[in-house]
Amino acid sequence: MANLNVTILKAGDVELKEKVVNIRRVVKVTKGGRHFSFSATVVVGNGNGIVGYGLGKAKEVSDAIQKGIDDAKKNLISVPVLKGTVPHEQAGKFGADKVLIKPAANGTGVIAGGAMRAVLESAGVHNVLAKSLGTSNANNVIKATFDALSKMRTPNTISQNRGLKLEKVFNGL
Repeated sequence: MANLNVTILKAGDVELKEKVVNIRRVVKVTKGGRHFSFSATVVVGNGNGIVGYGLGKAKEVSDAIQKGIDDAKKNLISVPVLKGTVPHEQAGKFGADKVLIKPAANGTGVIAGGAMRAVLESAGVHNVLAKSLGTSNANNVIKATFDALSKMRTPNTISQNRGLKLEKVFNGL
């Protein structure tokens, strides 16, 4: 079932902070020798529910990072954050990677590894339990995390979709 409540945002609307997750040196071997270039994975977010990721490739590291930031600003999504945590448990998948994201009590902190931590902190989630199962490829982990975050729904959205009152949704939990 497709999630229809994902909000696509424009970068000009919000102030974003960038985090470089991964920089790789890539080599193309030709008849004339080796040609080096760089690939940078960047996560941007405002720390208040808006996050995006991008991949930039260039001959220089700084150019690759700038291209990654520009690409990330084109791929922004809105994530529901309730009281500093995610509203419910959610799994996400991309390629060979699966991620599991669970809400946590206040004071727990972000318990997540590497690329997932960067995405969750950029989104403004302060208390969460997260686990990456499968590959440790940073690009796939980020995409699986975005899959899980884009499936998140607030209690208000659930009550509207089901035609129930908000109290009824909470009593069912």
